Amino acid sequence: MSLPFLELSLTVSGEQQSRVEAALEALGALSVTLLDADAQTPDERAIFEPGVGETPLWKSMVLNALFKDGADRGALLDTLHEAMPELPPDAIALREVADQDWERAWMDRFRPMRFGARLWIYPWNVEPPVDGRDVVVVRLDPGLAFGTGTHPTTALCLEWLDGVDLSGKTIIDYGCGSGVLAIAALKLDAARAIGVDNDPQALLATRGNAERNGVAQRLSLHEPSDLPKDVRADALVANILSRPLHELAPAFARVLRGGAPFALSGILAGQQDELLEHYAECGFAGLEIAQREDWIRIGGVRGTR
Repeated sequence: MSLPFLELSLTVSGEQQSRVEAALEALGALSVTLLDADAQTPDERAIFEPGVGETPLWKSMVLNALFKDGADRGALLDTLHEAMPELPPDAIALREVADQDWERAWMDRFRPMRFGARLWIYPWNVEPPVDGRDVVVVRLDPGLAFGTGTHPTTALCLEWLDGVDLSGKTIIDYGCGSGVLAIAALKLDAARAIGVDNDPQALLATRGNAERNGVAQRLSLHEPSDLPKDVRADALVANILSRPLHELAPAFARVLRGGAPFALSGILAGQQDELLEHYAECGFAGLEIAQREDWIRIGGVRGTR
């Protein structure tokens, strides 16, 4: 028999989100999910996947927090009132949900998605159909790390991976999150993947997802400070933010072999020109951009000089 949980739900603005989320986490929230409050249908309510230090882009969002059954409801409401004195009581919804109900609610927001010609991302407990097509499937449970493919930056990287020849190559996934990009690369015939992230929880989520997909033996995981200095890669994908991408350009140039393809995402439209100039100065060539909504992907190859 599964134990019930307490779900707290309310709508907040982008300005309110950070202080409300911090207050709920301090009270022991097991998870906090953000959804677009202005979406017209459930399918449009993509789970938000912020980068490190990134602030929400939605003007209004539904915040769902999950607590253990027996959580002090009065304390939760008092804390919300302190964080948002303007919040009317009828804007807060509290309900008990069974463990399997919470899983089903999560599944409603994360459905099978295709990227490029072959690559599909499936929730771990949805069985893909077997119909003989040339299909590559990644089974994913994001756990406590971000990266399901629903965010445009992740989607841009997955589409790039589907279109590049990775057969027999070593690829670095810098800022690996849930591991979806590294695992997709291995499923697309990369010989080895190296995941790098400064969040230990991301490394744990990546390891679990790699084991679920049967590729863990070809994956190594590191925090940035632990990445071996002699690492050399045949490809690189980095889904982080513009500032760290700028700072990491010399490091990426060192780890990539001449002619190696790469893709950078997490770049807002308008930030690409400075990065394009900087990466050209650092020895990268064939630079081009792709855009999805307000987000940019920069691709190219490591120069041979």
